[in-house]
Amino acid sequence: MFTFDQLAGFIAVAEELHFGRAAERLNMTQPPLSRQIQKLEKSVGAELLERDNRRVQLTHAGQAFLEEARRLLALAERAPATARRIASGRSGVLRIGFTAASGFSILGPLLEEISAALPDVDIDLQELVTGEQIQALLTGELDLGLARPPFDGEIFDSRLLYREAMVVAVPAGHPLTRLGRDVENEDLRDEPLIMHSPLQARYFYDLVVRTLPVQHGNVVHTVSQILTMVSLVAARRGVAFVPRSATALGIDGVEYLQLGGDRGEPVELHAIWSRKVENPALGRLLRELDFARA
Repeated sequence: MFTFDQLAGFIAVAEELHFGRAAERLNMTQPPLSRQIQKLEKSVGAELLERDNRRVQLTHAGQAFLEEARRLLALAERAPATARRIASGRSGVLRIGFTAASGFSILGPLLEEISAALPDVDIDLQELVTGEQIQALLTGELDLGLARPPFDGEIFDSRLLYREAMVVAVPAGHPLTRLGRDVENEDLRDEPLIMHSPLQARYFYDLVVRTLPVQHGNVVHTVSQILTMVSLVAARRGVAFVPRSATALGIDGVEYLQLGGDRGEPVELHAIWSRKVENPALGRLLRELDFARA
């Protein structure tokens, strides 16, 4: 196998087409340079240079090998710097999971922050429900999740990204839009309800059942995604309880109404990651965004 010194020697001779000038360029004498070229040709198994007392010329094999030699030497010179950048978190890949709802709310602004903090790090995005994100974080398939509680605080560290209220989505022109006030529990008693799935959308299901007036006999559809839920509202299939960020979907035929009472902002989205941070890019991101102090 040839060495990088042999490659450098060959490139110098190929560019100078003169052993003396190439040796001077490399700060060495001509005999050891000649021996390097001979060893290189033996390793390659082909004559790379034609030389006599008057001239040096590349063979056809030498012309082809020159381009590869330049590429290999450039890679070798870049490799240490690349390794240092990855080890420091300035390069590499960051794998981020996100829920569908976060995709039309905080994901865009957060990605802008990440790109500004780590411009040379590639971002791999995966849309997953919270349970799938937690499993992927445990197996190392994800570095960072944008997920809903609960999660094990002994295994995961986290940062609350935002909170928001729940609103009721109704078809445009629905009688509830003409109340002139917030919607109260009694107003929803007989309304057909599009409900969150207790399996695929457990976080929203539990939150709605715990804090809002749900008449289970009124449930006409059960779905897992907020987008599907709002689309069904637009189709006049019923009303639905959705996070306020759903208003950003811009689906025609839907109006969003404030719920009465002091219900606060119960919907939470957290950035979560394993306490055993192994990806240097994640460690750098946590420091850059000041997540490590949360």
